Amino acid sequence: MSQINVGIIGFGTVGAGTFELLVSNKEIITNRVGAEVVVKKVADLDTETDRGVHVDQSLLTTDAMALIDDPDIDIVIELIGGLDTALDYIVKAMEKGKHVVTANKALLAERGRKIYQTAKEHGVGLGFEASVGGGIPIINAMKQGLSANRIRAIMGILNGTSNYILTGMTRKAFPYEQMVREAVEFGFAEDPPTLDVDGTDAAHKLAILISLAFGSPVSFDEIYREGITDLTPEDLCYANEFGYSVKLLAVARDLGEYIEARVHPAMITESHILANVNEAYNAIFLEGDFVGQNLYYGLGAGRRTTASAVVSDIIGMARQIHLGNKGIASPLAHERSPGKDVRIQPMESLVSPYYFRFSALDRPGVLSKIAGILGEHDISIASVIQKGREVDRGVPIVMLTHEARESDVQKALSSLDKLEILTDRTIMIRVEAP
Repeated sequence: MSQINVGIIGFGTVGAGTFELLVSNKEIITNRVGAEVVVKKVADLDTETDRGVHVDQSLLTTDAMALIDDPDIDIVIELIGGLDTALDYIVKAMEKGKHVVTANKALLAERGRKIYQTAKEHGVGLGFEASVGGGIPIINAMKQGLSANRIRAIMGILNGTSNYILTGMTRKAFPYEQMVREAVEFGFAEDPPTLDVDGTDAAHKLAILISLAFGSPVSFDEIYREGITDLTPEDLCYANEFGYSVKLLAVARDLGEYIEARVHPAMITESHILANVNEAYNAIFLEGDFVGQNLYYGLGAGRRTTASAVVSDIIGMARQIHLGNKGIASPLAHERSPGKDVRIQPMESLVSPYYFRFSALDRPGVLSKIAGILGEHDISIASVIQKGREVDRGVPIVMLTHEARESDVQKALSSLDKLEILTDRTIMIRVEAP
């Protein structure tokens, strides 16, 4: 039986999980590939720490380039994360004619154009199923299962850490800081979880999904992102009173000339299927012009789930090698027509309903003053909740608006926050209309 050799660069959580899966399910993988998939080398700067899986010491090396230079290795698996070093390893592996599998979402989002072009120039495959959604097979679904469709919309809960925190704030009424401590304690978050809670992680994943949907890399820096750090249990409770749940959403829509692309906390109706995605789970909601609406749901991170996605790419490439298939599809499965790069709509052009929470002195005329300034900026009020009567302290005034333009909302908030009748900064959450 023929043999296909792989080399793993990075032997942390995901690297160890990938090795474990390749060994544990060796018979299944061999049967499904038609050839034996063998780990020939594992490179990591630390070869001494116990990863909870037995590895023959002869496989371990601290020299990643020795792995890349090995002519017997067919597929290189990059699992070190980061940007510059990982990019260097991937490019050098491709230049030597090796296929590459990576889980590096930040690298693909920020340096994807270079990687996709290098793969094309050298006729090698690039697998990145594990870069979005952990074990959820969303990349393959977009490359193949939905390939006949024009993708009209993507809406996703793409960060399990933020979703876990928001779930606890909603169900337990715990403040943000307490839920962060709990998430770190239970292993759902890094300490501190900055890239998770500020929207960066979800924006990296959204950039990859947009590139797949529209056949061209997008500029990560143009994707608007906002995190969950300013949210309070009170806001989530008021949202519930209005019939909404609050999620950190990644949203993309095809507007024709532009693509809408943004990551921020958003209120979605409790009847929406994403409103019931809780704890550390991820979900991606897609709409195609022919297939209609699809939902992909599962754990978005973890040693075993992410390893499952990595090995799925290895199996796909190993099948091609075994069958002698020389034709390698574009890393994005298709390419946008020349001269038609993806253009991101400026955030200030967004039109949606909004939630506001004002902390105001309980005095006559306060509500009319707030409503007057909103009206001056073409923002009309749909619903109001006002509770409490404390003359010397700010009391909450909570509003839902009809659709308004982001640029008008920002101008109105700038004016409102200068009023002496308001005792704290106004909280704003966008409402994702059906």
